[in-house]
Amino acid sequence: MLCAYAAIGLFMSCLTSYQVVAALSTLVLLAVLSYIGTVWQDKDFVRDLTYFLSISGRANHMLQGLINTNDILYFLVIISVFLAFGIYKLQSDRESKPVWVKVSRYTLIVAGALALGYITSRPGWIGYWDNTSTKTMTLTGGGQKILKETGDAPIEVTTYVNLLDNRFWYGRPDQRNEDMARWEPYLRFKPNIKFNYVYFYDSSGDKNLFKYNPGMSLKALAEKYAKSMKMDLAMFRTPEEIHRIIDLRPEQNRYVMHLQYKDRSTFLRLYDDQRVFPSEAETGAAIKRLLQARLPKIAFLQGEGERSIDKAGDRHYNLLTEKITFRYALVNQGFDVVTVNGKDVEIPGDIAALVIADPKVGFDTVTLRKIRSYIAKGGNLLIAGEPGKQSLLNPLLQPLGVQLMDGMLVEQSKNFSPELIQTFLTPTGIDLSRQLKDDAQDSMPVTMRGAAALSYSKDGPFAINPLVMNNASSSWNKKVKPDQDQLETAEDNSAVANLPAGTIVTYIGDQTEEEKKKKPAGNVLTYSPDQGDQKGPLPVAVTLTRHINGRQQRIIVSGDADFLSNSELARQNIRTANFDFSTAVFSWFSYGEFPIDGYRPPSVDKRLTLTDSGLSFLKILLLGILPGLVLLIGAVTLIRRKRK
Repeated sequence: MLCAYAAIGLFMSCLTSYQVVAALSTLVLLAVLSYIGTVWQDKDFVRDLTYFLSISGRANHMLQGLINTNDILYFLVIISVFLAFGIYKLQSDRESKPVWVKVSRYTLIVAGALALGYITSRPGWIGYWDNTSTKTMTLTGGGQKILKETGDAPIEVTTYVNLLDNRFWYGRPDQRNEDMARWEPYLRFKPNIKFNYVYFYDSSGDKNLFKYNPGMSLKALAEKYAKSMKMDLAMFRTPEEIHRIIDLRPEQNRYVMHLQYKDRSTFLRLYDDQRVFPSEAETGAAIKRLLQARLPKIAFLQGEGERSIDKAGDRHYNLLTEKITFRYALVNQGFDVVTVNGKDVEIPGDIAALVIADPKVGFDTVTLRKIRSYIAKGGNLLIAGEPGKQSLLNPLLQPLGVQLMDGMLVEQSKNFSPELIQTFLTPTGIDLSRQLKDDAQDSMPVTMRGAAALSYSKDGPFAINPLVMNNASSSWNKKVKPDQDQLETAEDNSAVANLPAGTIVTYIGDQTEEEKKKKPAGNVLTYSPDQGDQKGPLPVAVTLTRHINGRQQRIIVSGDADFLSNSELARQNIRTANFDFSTAVFSWFSYGEFPIDGYRPPSVDKRLTLTDSGLSFLKILLLGILPGLVLLIGAVTLIRRKRK
């Protein structure tokens, strides 16, 4: 970069004998080279040339540890071009040549530079060297393996961009090179990924679209938006035209990428979070879906009032399963999600796992027979219960050697309701994924609202291991399940006490000490062993495994169904491991096939030790000694030149 700046400055000095003019001209040209990357970005072919000429951000990859031939050649081209300009400028001042000869020299230099830059920036012509310690600038081994499995057959990515979608800006024609930059890590290992862009207009999920444009038709709205963006509406397909090509209404007509490989296709989406674009995990899952004829399918049992995968309420599972705007939803991590009604159909034998989440009524004999048959054949299963549902689930769990204990777990907390249990991962839980190891080191809990403890016997057909357990120092099993009034009173008064029954409790609040002492102790949830209360640690979720029909059968039993719910996955007031735990659970059911493991080891250099004296020394060195040396060397050089 320093040589490129020097070459530009040298050429400007060849144009004039005035140093100030040369300096200002150099700054102007540098500004032009910084800005030119934004010029004509909506024009095919031209956008690649102007983007190549841009000097802005050219050293970013190298600063981050990734050295590639494209960036190195750019600087070499810029240096060579302006050195050649300077040479020919000095030469033309000493010789008599026609103007067209002089112009043709500069034209040939520029044309050669542009051709070289265009060719060397094409996918497949770029060399890379990731010099980071943990290879953070390169796809993980799993991502590289997936791309290698695609072989020589191309992958075609068609991006559908809706003019009326609030993500339209990401897909504008002048953002094409930004999109290519996001795909660069994949093009590095598979250069024959082809990209198409289809622009259309149609209604989107934005509820304010017609609210703030009353009385306007869809076409009128599209004309308004196109005009405001100085774009021609003719480049956008109408709703009727796009429906004949593809139906994007299930995708809410959002910005979406349609991936096609041979005769298979899938969608890759944008998400409603800060990162917006898919990470390696989501992209890898989409590409891997293209490779497999059979995909892992998670079936959720319905018919007894179980948690729904369609509803957005606090207790349901829409966020976990099929909310397309949520990157951690199973449908965005490579799974297919279906519902099964045991009364009507047989439970499929080809599913990765069956989920039975908090049934409200007992199973009829037909459904119970089908579930037991599914288990007997070696099917994977997640059973999630709740306090008060012991009579519904224990008959189903009895042959497995697990039971929901009577009562419910409560936890002493200054800020939260006693029914909110912050469980910790056991070694078995930590081993589910490498990410959970980091979560455990950070003491991140798996939160459960209203949980029943589990008891189990190791004499049955399954090997049983605790997955998560309650905290024995602040939580215990209350055998007589508290009613809602008790829980609300306890939450309002922080009235949960790990004390013997009858102990007078001082409440936390705005009352005076005298007022606090007058509070009746009967409102306090206390540890009462004489009433059957039991301290822990107690298992709240367990794994069951056995070998049957040539493979390992995997079952998880949980005393809580809320750890996968919309409310717990969206919890903001506690930093939890529920995201990573839910992902790891379904990865375990699919034998690690999905989600894609994009885990990276933590950085080696992540701590800076600096004392006050060390900081003072750095300040003197960087702001005093080094600039002084530069000034001294410059002065000596100028004096020696003047003497000659």
